[in-house]
Amino acid sequence: MDRKIAIFAFNGEMMCFAHALLNTLDLHEKGYDTMLIIEGSATALLKDFSAGETPFTKLFHACMEHGLIAGVCAACSSTMGTMETAKQMKLTLLGDMKGHPSMEEYIVAGYQIITL
Repeated sequence: MDRKIAIFAFNGEMMCFAHALLNTLDLHEKGYDTMLIIEGSATALLKDFSAGETPFTKLFHACMEHGLIAGVCAACSSTMGTMETAKQMKLTLLGDMKGHPSMEEYIVAGYQIITL
């Protein structure tokens, strides 16, 4: 049985996002096929992670190194002023649903959706 989880992180509050990172890594380490999708105001945090200005930067980079970050919302990163940061970090911009990532893609692929 494939265990697939897609975590959509919308909340731009750092402590909430840190828990999205922690759960993404934890589920991955326990054998789940796990993806993190960075959405909404959470896209503003990319500048902090890019600059290494947060105690959670190592967690973020661990998710990147394991290929667990599916991508970043194109529309929201544009609005929050972090689209160029996402590109510099070589993160995929997602926007198949009017500029935003569609949950349907993950549902069709058998992922359980969790939003934070």
